[in-house]
Amino acid sequence: MQTNIPKRMEVVRAAEDLRRRTLSGIADPLDRLIYLASMRDYNTGLYHHAGLAMKFGDDVACEALADCHREAYRQLLGSSLESMVAQLETYALRSGTAPKEMISTWKGLEPYRVAMPAKSDPLATDFVCSNVKIALSILESRLPGQPQPPR
Repeated sequence: MQTNIPKRMEVVRAAEDLRRRTLSGIADPLDRLIYLASMRDYNTGLYHHAGLAMKFGDDVACEALADCHREAYRQLLGSSLESMVAQLETYALRSGTAPKEMISTWKGLEPYRVAMPAKSDPLATDFVCSNVKIALSILESRLPGQPQPPR
């Protein structure tokens, strides 16, 4: 019977490499979630990162990316609503898109839904998506020219 332990150890090493070289420069779980989701092929669900694949092989790199994607998702799942608002605000500023436009697009298209890892718990995913929607509304209410709710 062949064991999968050596491959798993390589996946752990590749994930550590990814965290150290790439993800350490991406502070917020939301940013990491979106970045890692962008490494996934939407037709196959497989992840690809050329540098990681060159160093560790395609299969190991794919699993390491998936592990880090699930990790970012769990971190986002544990984020407070206040933190989620701050992460969205930072994301909007870094994206170079006008916050009003980004909020409108995210409320309409809900692109954050495709950023969730495959096989995520549906209830947890609904919770994260609900928090993103609430955070978008809070952020929108803080835009200049928006009526402020009574305190």
